[in-house]
Amino acid sequence: MKTNPVQIVRRLQSNGVADVGRRVIRRLYDQFDAAALQFPLLPEDVGDSTRLPNFAALPAGPTFPAAATKDPLTTDPLTTEPLTTEPLTREPLTIGWVCTPPSAGSGGHTTLFRMVAGLTARGHRCILYLYDRHGGDREAQARVIRQGWPQLQVEIRDATEGIRGVDAVVASSWETAHVLASRIRERASLLYFIQDFEPYFYPRGSLQALAEDSYRFGFTNIALGEMVAQELAALEIPRLVAPFGCDTDVYSLSNRGARSGVVFYAKPGVDRRGFLLAQRGLEEFHERHPEQQIHVYGDPIRNWRTPVTRHERLTPVQLNQLYNASLAGIAMSFTNISLVAEEMLACGTIPIVNDSVGSRADLRNPHVSWALPTAGGIADALSRVVEGESQSERSVAASESVRQGWGAAQQIVAAAIVEAVARRGSRALPPAAVTA
Repeated sequence: MKTNPVQIVRRLQSNGVADVGRRVIRRLYDQFDAAALQFPLLPEDVGDSTRLPNFAALPAGPTFPAAATKDPLTTDPLTTEPLTTEPLTREPLTIGWVCTPPSAGSGGHTTLFRMVAGLTARGHRCILYLYDRHGGDREAQARVIRQGWPQLQVEIRDATEGIRGVDAVVASSWETAHVLASRIRERASLLYFIQDFEPYFYPRGSLQALAEDSYRFGFTNIALGEMVAQELAALEIPRLVAPFGCDTDVYSLSNRGARSGVVFYAKPGVDRRGFLLAQRGLEEFHERHPEQQIHVYGDPIRNWRTPVTRHERLTPVQLNQLYNASLAGIAMSFTNISLVAEEMLACGTIPIVNDSVGSRADLRNPHVSWALPTAGGIADALSRVVEGESQSERSVAASESVRQGWGAAQQIVAAAIVEAVARRGSRALPPAAVTA
């Protein structure tokens, strides 16, 4: 429907620019079906737990014996941290990992790639299958991975060109679980590495239901941490649990003296990171403690009324330096505990974390400052830290309380893949999920 210019002028006079802008955006949104473009899957890649193929009846891919031998790996291939050992198959496996293309520095991809690197260093061949619903430049996406994670020695393929010739495949998000269920054409062991309870990414509706259904596909589910495991248990979904780790090769205490200021990782476009609450909490905190500098890094921010020091994106080394200078930091997350919290602790920075049963289950640490997830709760928690006594001693104690490395999680993921391959063909899908 065409808009009369006179109507536009009248609306500008009565409602202002913002209102007219919103109306224009809504009409453009409807005209170009932007909702369909934002949907993260191609129509043919939407799985359905009640209509899954009988994976056990698919043609067999490569198979290798799974007899155990001594695992020679002793250090994390992405750092130099010590690893726990576990059995390795006599012959190397070919393992596929399905993920979306990462942006530089993506924390979720970094954790996934640690698991991948743990398998490659144990002698297995790993292939990354990138899934981009919009068909982006795969070579450019591969360059981001090569540059951002140069230690990762893997082949990179396009998931839409087929997932084949693998002993096992690991999905890494609800979208990629749907892709795996829809596109696998030969029998392989199927697993799912779950870093967040992703139905909580969305309001109640179609996307939430699709994310939840991905847990019913019959894959071997590996939950990262107790919060995700608890949510899966409530849905009666079978799962293994891999514990969180901390990259103590990068994040460690270097400042045992005086500190000042607070730090905040800003993700304004990701509501589960609690940006709005943290922003308002920092505004109240600044009124109470204007002497404390507020450091902000992460994504661009607008409409910030409180004076802040903006750092844009920082490398892990630069971030370690900032944490070591700061008294406290905000580490909000509502779908799983944030890795930022323990990385801050490793540097002697006291993290402010939104209080919940799930968060406390994953971060049993006496040095965390738990906050009711409101502006006032966050401001109170920050104030308790900067007003506390023996701050240097507390920083040292906090740094000594963290988990060392990711070896335990890598061990569980590697063992789960090896075991899944060893029992291939014995896994039975729920009766409702089997079709002729």
